[in-house]
Amino acid sequence: MSKSAHVSETPATRLLKQQKVAFEEYVYEYVDHGGTSEASRQLGLDPHSVVKTLVMEDERKQPLIILMHGDCEVSTRNLARQVGVKRIEPCAPETAQRHSGYQVGGTSPFATRKRMPVWVESTILDLPGIYINGGRRGYILGMDPAVLRSLLDARPVQVALVD
Repeated sequence: MSKSAHVSETPATRLLKQQKVAFEEYVYEYVDHGGTSEASRQLGLDPHSVVKTLVMEDERKQPLIILMHGDCEVSTRNLARQVGVKRIEPCAPETAQRHSGYQVGGTSPFATRKRMPVWVESTILDLPGIYINGGRRGYILGMDPAVLRSLLDARPVQVALVD
C-alpha cells in the first residue's frame, strides 16, 4: 500500500485538521464507476475496510448519508424502516453533488455543503481502521472509525447486503 504524495486540502481535510483528527492520505488513479473496489485493488486494501459514502433521500426529498462497507450494498428498504421513513433511494448524481458539495466519486461525509444526518453500517464501527473518501476522486483517508461517531454523530444501522 502506498501513501500518497501530498494532495491539496479539501473541505474534509481542513475540518479533520481543525478537529485534530489523525488521518493518513492515500492517492490512487480514479476510474469512472470503479468505486471502492478499484480503490481497494490499487491500494491493496481489504474492500470491507474501504467505506463508501452514499447520498440518498427519503420520500420528502430530505437528503441523508449512509456509510457502507465497500464490498456490500445498502438495503434501502431496511434503511427506511430503521430511519423511520417510508422510502429511501439514491439521489441523482447532480442532486447528491448539490447536497454534498463534492463531485460524485469523490464524496466525503466530512464538511458537506448541506448538513445531513449520517447513518453508518454498525459493523464499520468495529473495524480497527477504515479508509474513506477525502473529498476528491482518487483520494482516500485512513482513520479510526470512532471519528464517524464523534465528528459526524453517525448513527449505527444494520442494512448491509453482502455482494
